[in-house]
Amino acid sequence: MKHIPSIITCLFALALASCGESVSKSAPAAAVAKNAYPLDVCVVSGEKLGSMGEPHVITHDGTEVKFCCDNCVPKFTADPAPYIAKIKAAATK
Repeated sequence: MKHIPSIITCLFALALASCGESVSKSAPAAAVAKNAYPLDVCVVSGEKLGSMGEPHVITHDGTEVKFCCDNCVPKFTADPAPYIAKIKAAATK
């Protein structure tokens, strides 16, 4: 019974150490920001994100794409090039 507090302390220290390790292995903030969705509207419909509930998010060739609803995804996947061009143009502004 005397060792229970020291065991708990060790487990707590290991948990903290593992949290720090996972943070250091994550992608750099610049890389995440580079691929972040730059618009506040759906790239397909132009509707404000969140106006129809939680936005639907996918990644297309490393680019994050957000939609106002699931119905816009098939339109995007049928011809993604013009929508990706819109996203990239918005990201450079």
